[in-house]
Amino acid sequence: MLGQIMDKQLLISSLLQHADNTSGNREIVTRTAEGPIHRYTYRDAHRRARQLANALRALDVQMGDRIATMAWNTHRHFEVYFAVSGSGAVTHTLNPRLHPSQLTYIMNHAEDAFVFVDANLLPLIESVADALHHLRGVIVMTDRAHMPETALPNILCYEELVAGHSDDFEWPVFDEKTASSLYYTSGTTGNPKGALFSHRSTVIHAYASALPDVLNMGESEVILPVVPMFHVNAWGIPYGATMVGAKMVFPGPKLDGASIHELLVDEGVTFAAGVPTIWLMLLAHWRETQSSAPALKRTVIGGSAGPESMIREFQDDHGVEVRHAWGMTEMSPLGTVSIPKPSMTDDNKRMRKQVKQGRPVFGVEMRIVDDTGTELTHDGDAFGNLEVRGPWIIDNYFKMDQSDSHNAQGWFATGDVATIDPDGYMEITDRSKDVIKSGGEWIGTIEIENLAMSHPDVVQAAVIGVPHPKWDERPLLIIVPATDKSLTHDDMTDFLRNKLTNWWLPDDTVQIDELPLGATGKVLKTRLREQFGDHKLPTV
Repeated sequence: MLGQIMDKQLLISSLLQHADNTSGNREIVTRTAEGPIHRYTYRDAHRRARQLANALRALDVQMGDRIATMAWNTHRHFEVYFAVSGSGAVTHTLNPRLHPSQLTYIMNHAEDAFVFVDANLLPLIESVADALHHLRGVIVMTDRAHMPETALPNILCYEELVAGHSDDFEWPVFDEKTASSLYYTSGTTGNPKGALFSHRSTVIHAYASALPDVLNMGESEVILPVVPMFHVNAWGIPYGATMVGAKMVFPGPKLDGASIHELLVDEGVTFAAGVPTIWLMLLAHWRETQSSAPALKRTVIGGSAGPESMIREFQDDHGVEVRHAWGMTEMSPLGTVSIPKPSMTDDNKRMRKQVKQGRPVFGVEMRIVDDTGTELTHDGDAFGNLEVRGPWIIDNYFKMDQSDSHNAQGWFATGDVATIDPDGYMEITDRSKDVIKSGGEWIGTIEIENLAMSHPDVVQAAVIGVPHPKWDERPLLIIVPATDKSLTHDDMTDFLRNKLTNWWLPDDTVQIDELPLGATGKVLKTRLREQFGDHKLPTV
């Protein structure tokens, strides 16, 4: 027997329609790529998205066509999100930090028909245009006054394109399982792989992201997604915030501490989300200027692990609650959020939970298994390969017949090594390819890195395994010291000694000027292993 409920498709266009109907006058604020602050409302955004949808139809964009974007977080990018997917095509965001060879591969693999690009990023498209096999046109996301000179054919001006069409457009209704958006993994090993989301998965993800114990989004919030819209839907925030009608503040291309601070204060931002690198710059700015953002209540740290020192500085010095989150491109991306339970009143125990990646969001199942696939206990001690499944997690990669990351039971192997404690909090100890195996035992590098970065004179830290004649591998600590500071191996050993199990202590420490970062801001340990893989450890 089936329930007698109306069968209504879950479509991305319905989010913006709802925002127009119920929160139409709520603001969307942008620091534009051209510089000035732009303000309008959800009602304005919905109108312009309909105009753009008509423009796409005039350009003969068909259902399922991939339409690329290479743009910062702006109101125009927001409009493209809804106009492309809402009309039945597929939004494909491109990371401007990718190497040209990866960019070429991705755009050809996706068969992008058009690309929307911010004016200051146009040179990246120009550099690869001759190698793109399917591209029919380039839309520069600016007005006529700021159009750059270019020799590319089939160039269109965004504002002229939008203005040239009516807002008389009725969003089509189609199967909610229709593809909506396409994101590629960073491709640090091999070619990047595509994760193809659906309207259904995106709307369900938006519902989950807005829950109180997840991102806690509501109409009264003022939300600043610093995490780029080319990083897996800015963690789904543009959709979740639209669903609830929250005021949104887009930072554009200026992501330095002073610029973020200005938006936080001027717009009364209550909730912001970004990667640790962004928050390091903001906190440094606050320390230098002895300032803060009084309205800011909450921040989410994701993309890579946030060290305890950062969490404490936000909470203890500025009264800003920190929510540690984890996910993956393949997961749309939300997987877990770490919030201490109400019963956890001891400060040290609460912090121990906060530095973990957290408990799974409803909709995400999670387990750890050994190398034979046997499930391990959730006792907080057992290390295992982390697997997940759920309604917004991909079941295969785009244009791949079969994925080695998926098994017959529908579990997706994340490539992470993790523990899960009895309270359900998951903690990633390493990527499976980065874990150090010393004397047959695993050493997790992430915990060592986070503890090293809690040293007041350490800006960044990374740990890799290097060969050892007796133990196969031992940890090497690589640090970036603060300006005008220098730290010896003995200094770091003394600092870490009572914080780590003795046999986890690094055997040596080296200082470098900066860590190599990938397109998504994560440390490239492959580069570090190439550089320091032959490092000779001191003999005892």
